[in-house]
Amino acid sequence: MKLKLGGTVLLVAHLLQMNLLAKDWPGFRGPNGDGSSDDTSVPIKWSDDDNLQWKLKLPGKGYSSPIVVGDRVFVTTYGATNDLSKLKRQLVCVNRKTGKISWSKEIASKVAERGIPQFAGTPGYASHTPVSDGERVYNLYGNAGVIAFDLEGNQVWQEDVGTEGRSTFGSSSSPILYNNQLIVMAGSESESIRSLDPKTGQQIWKTEAGSLSRSYSTPLIAANEKGEDELLVSVAYEVWGLNPTTGKLLWYSETRVDNAACPGIVAKDGIAYLIGGRSGGRTAVKLGGKDDVTKSHVQWSTTGGAYVPSPVLHGGHLYWVNDRGVANCVDIKTGKQQGTKRLSGRFYASMVVANDKLYAVSRFGGTRVLEATPEMKEVASNKLSDDSDFSASPAISDGQIFIRSDANLYCIGATK
Repeated sequence: MKLKLGGTVLLVAHLLQMNLLAKDWPGFRGPNGDGSSDDTSVPIKWSDDDNLQWKLKLPGKGYSSPIVVGDRVFVTTYGATNDLSKLKRQLVCVNRKTGKISWSKEIASKVAERGIPQFAGTPGYASHTPVSDGERVYNLYGNAGVIAFDLEGNQVWQEDVGTEGRSTFGSSSSPILYNNQLIVMAGSESESIRSLDPKTGQQIWKTEAGSLSRSYSTPLIAANEKGEDELLVSVAYEVWGLNPTTGKLLWYSETRVDNAACPGIVAKDGIAYLIGGRSGGRTAVKLGGKDDVTKSHVQWSTTGGAYVPSPVLHGGHLYWVNDRGVANCVDIKTGKQQGTKRLSGRFYASMVVANDKLYAVSRFGGTRVLEATPEMKEVASNKLSDDSDFSASPAISDGQIFIRSDANLYCIGATK
């Protein structure tokens, strides 16, 4: 475990002023970063003719998830090209009420992106989900760096986070906001995690480690049993707890996340839950401690997880669907399997949970809605007439669910 620290630490005495509405979905996996929503009015069933409020053809492809900020929906895309030196990405702002594009900004690469092998599932070059504080929208655009736009589409700043990464599978970790910081996992770009000032893009701190090149996971902020916030980072074979103000390593623990870390972390009551790795393992680790806490803080660790999709916590259980279409439920206290259910299709999107229902979007087979109980009884199977790839996780906001494919963005809500 070797981390290198650099940059200037800015000490501030106030929190970032947030202008988000309570029902916004402002970043990857929602306001809490865990895929959960307290919305009780999201539709269970939909089709091309039922509960589909609008459909928008997108200007490019992408695996990134949509976010919702008031009456705006943001999503990123990229234009397919055989010449990666000419690759361009777009940030698209959509009017939530009409489903029409309000504005779109094009972001050019600084140097040619690395090619992604076909066996990687063709994740493409727009896999980072933006995040917003209600004033600006921030996103990582690979080797083009991190760019902030205001809500009207004016670029505020652009910050380089490296182009020297060695990752084979591209870049996908999404930025998060914490107090006065924008925290960016630039593992694929420069084997680093960086904290930037949201107003200026100025670097606050930078932490480097070679193992970050195999982390495609989005970090999570969670409190330990003392009420102290920690920045949780999943990498191959380990989870780290960092001081979110300085980027310094507090503790680390071994996990069953082998080979590469893709799924996001979830946490509850001072315990972090991780799944991931090509073989698919799962581990629960108590937050806090110092240095190596594997022997003292691991609550349970066993085989069985998912390579790409992230889990959700609900009612004392951890749920996820793995890449091959098997839904899982385990007890969070013991890690023991409580139920499995075979779903048709393959999955990259992460489950979301709302109103005691689990929503699982498959790549080509539609969305399955399950009861959030160990039996995971299926209550609906929803298929849209779109044969492109649905690998992005859905967003939920104020009775609506937003789902994007490689071709279209959909707004689903009660129409009757």
